[in-house]
Amino acid sequence: MMSCSGAVLAVFVVVAAAVVAPPPAVEGARAFFVFGDSLVDNGNNNYLVTTARADSPPYGIDYPTHRPTGRFSNGYNIPDLISQAIGAESTMAYLNPELRSEKLLVGANFASAGIGILNDTGIQFANIIRINEQLELFKEYQMRVRAIIGEEESHLLVKSALVLITLGGNDFVNNYFFTPITLRRLQFNLHDFSKFLISQYKNILLMLYKLGARRVLVTGTGPLGCVPSQLATRSTNGECAEEPQQAAAIFNPLLLQMLVGLNKELGSDIFVAANANQMHNDFITNPQAFGFITSKVACCGQGPYNGVGVCNPSSNLCPDREVYAFWDPFHPTERANRIIVQTLLTGSDKYMFPMNLTTIMALDSMP
Repeated sequence: MMSCSGAVLAVFVVVAAAVVAPPPAVEGARAFFVFGDSLVDNGNNNYLVTTARADSPPYGIDYPTHRPTGRFSNGYNIPDLISQAIGAESTMAYLNPELRSEKLLVGANFASAGIGILNDTGIQFANIIRINEQLELFKEYQMRVRAIIGEEESHLLVKSALVLITLGGNDFVNNYFFTPITLRRLQFNLHDFSKFLISQYKNILLMLYKLGARRVLVTGTGPLGCVPSQLATRSTNGECAEEPQQAAAIFNPLLLQMLVGLNKELGSDIFVAANANQMHNDFITNPQAFGFITSKVACCGQGPYNGVGVCNPSSNLCPDREVYAFWDPFHPTERANRIIVQTLLTGSDKYMFPMNLTTIMALDSMP
């Protein structure tokens, strides 16, 4: 999501001082597919003509290569760390020309910074891979895999895969709230807009199911008014911005309600809700409990809270990324991502409903 990220911290859940130790990749690890915005983009936008990109320093400063990768992070992002947790190598951006032959069997990342649930979200970023286009690329991916391993094995690979989808924040930050008067504001009040988003999100998830996905982690939005970008532009006293906070408070319960109903319709726990809002509220109210010195100021940026504009080579840059919850005005640091993924793995149903990722892996490994 980049200015993107209104997808803003679709951060999932946090447990103090938790870290994810990357296990070695194992042969036969399940495939992993990623859809969504800049919180989970592994570099697709590097190959597009768009301003929603993270391919210049200091992005990637703490990545193993110490170079920008297109991830909106100082290092690893959430999909990388989930891949490590399931014993697999990181999924490559689908547009990366190196993603071919056997590498396709690991899975693929279709996410694109700036997108939302709605096709009119992120129009200011021009050439991005909107969610319907990501699903079309998923169809293309399956055709390519069938050519390698055949119809039956391809079907099994997708059916047994883990899927992550992160959408919604940009629909508020980079659409509904993007300017004081927007088309969507004229069309909907905030509650009705949230209901409209949920109805469209349900259609997206049903399409994923139709394409073979059977285990899907679905994130809500984080507390949209509390990221450095919103503190810098909408807050007058350092408190979270009111309207975006209201949006998160409306949208997230509706999302959970929709997912519970959808699982009932399908007769199985296909969709697992990751409670971004609950988690990040923990971060914000007591950052020191998680080892951070601040949850308001971004490590990389400029202006109040380092929250104005985007992170770039001339931005202010903190010397120690380990003690900042936010890397840039919208996105978490690698260390925050590690805490988030640990809670994806082990969080209670307060954060992960109806089960966490460890339970999913145990259930899915049973004969």
